[in-house]
Parts: sequence; C-alpha cells; structure tokens
Amino acid sequence: KISTDDKYSSDIFAMDTYMSLTAYGSNAEESVMQAVHEIQRLDNMFSVGNNSSDVTILNNIGSSDVSDETKYLIETSVKISDLTNGCFDITIYPVMELWGFTDKNYKVPSESELNEILSHVDYNNIHISGNEIVLDNSARIDFGGIAKGYTSGRVIQLLREQGIEHAIINLGGNVQTLGTKPDGSQWRVAIHTSDKAVITSGGYERYFEDNGNTYHHIIDPETGYPSDSNLTSVTIICDDGTIADAFSTSLFIMGLEKAVEFYKSSDIDFDMILLDK
Repeated sequence: KISTDDKYSSDIFAMDTYMSLTAYGSNAEESVMQAVHEIQRLDNMFSVGNNSSDVTILNNIGSSDVSDETKYLIETSVKISDLTNGCFDITIYPVMELWGFTDKNYKVPSESELNEILSHVDYNNIHISGNEIVLDNSARIDFGGIAKGYTSGRVIQLLREQGIEHAIINLGGNVQTLGTKPDGSQWRVAIHTSDKAVITSGGYERYFEDNGNTYHHIIDPETGYPSDSNLTSVTIICDDGTIADAFSTSLFIMGLEKAVEFYKSSDIDFDMILLDK
C-alpha cells in the first residue's frame, strides 16, 4: 500500500488557467515534473498567444505543415463538428477575438461586424492533407474548447508510463483521474470517479457585463453570440478527455432537449450531468 508521504503536488499556470497535479508513488515528484514539462510543450504548440505555435503560424499564413499532435486535434475537432452539427467549431476564433475573450478587452460587437466575421466561421473551411492543413476563406482556428481535454489525457498517459497508479489532475476545471485514491476509495470530483475525465463547461467561467447584460465565453457558432441555451453547466464523464472537453462545449450550446437527444443517439460512451436554469 502506498504511504501518503509518497505524494507530490504541483500548481502551475498554463493554457490561460490554473492547473494542479497530484501523484502518489516513490517517483511521484519526478513524474509530476515531467507532466508539467509536457503541459508547457503542448501549450507552446497550441496557444494562439504564442507567435511560433503551430496554430498561430497556420492562422497567419492560411496553410502550413503541422505536428502530428496538432493534426490529430484538428482532425478530432472536425469529426466532433460533424457529430454535433457544427455546435463545436474551432474556426470560431475570430468571433471570440471580436468579443474580446482572447485579450480581455471585452466589447459587444455590432451586428454588421459580427456578420462579416461569421462569414469566415465554418469548419468546412479546414482541409487536411497529410500533415498539411489549409484554411480557406480566411478561417482561423483556436483549440480553447479541446486542448485542455487532450492535454489531461496526455498527462495521465505519461504518469501511467512512469508507473504511477494513483493521480488526480485538474487543468482549469478539466479533471482527470488515474486509478483510485491510494486507499482504494474513489476520487470525489463533486461526483465519485476513477480512471475518467470529468469536464465541465459553464457560462460562469469567463464572462463580462455590459449595460446590465452578462455575456459569457461559450459562443454559438451559428449566431456569433454567447449561447443562450437553457443550461447553466454541462459536465461530461468519459474515458477520453479530448472528447469530453469538446462535448461539454457542444452540449451546452445545444441546450437541454437536443443534448438529451444527442446522448441517446450517440455511439460514443459517455455520461453527462446537465444543470438547467
């Protein structure tokens, strides 16, 4: 049985959010430090705030060869866009920028500004040929709705490879667990879980107020406005952190009835907790 002395935790700020990692085992410290490096590596590759990231270069030039991991995330994003009828769409980036969610200079855009920008938002503008990605029609992408889920999966994989059997990581509300707690009981992440990703999306995470109205950061790709569905938060529990992250955003936008319909007809194995207004 593992002694709780063999516990190592680290708190970092990456991907624009606070993260905490805790692992148990004789090599917990070394494993967590490796995980931190992995998070920083992926953040550098995916971040729109980094001028030399795959994503920034692709957005600036419109076509570029990308790493296998960036390609995987783009491919997965497009698949999930197909599955969710476009509720999930990584080409939403210019709209996020317009609202100020990327640099925190918040403003409510005019109808004409929004319509002009929305004309470039469509995941069908993304073309994948080997590792070359082409963005048509001035499309620009952002992994804000999927990168943390992918990263949590990578971190768990890395910890597992290091022989860690018990760990919990929280990447800004994206929780993933490895095994159980050292005493064999389940982790409590508002729900009991082991070996799962638990990812929540809610309008309360990032928002601003203007003229008495509240505008949150989960933008509906169809309207360009913050989703006004009847849900206040969506939690997805799934083996795959990447899918859980994208689904939490998509189902929030779908709203209660469509989300339930989607859940019933989906071939993908996941559980969900929907909180309505």
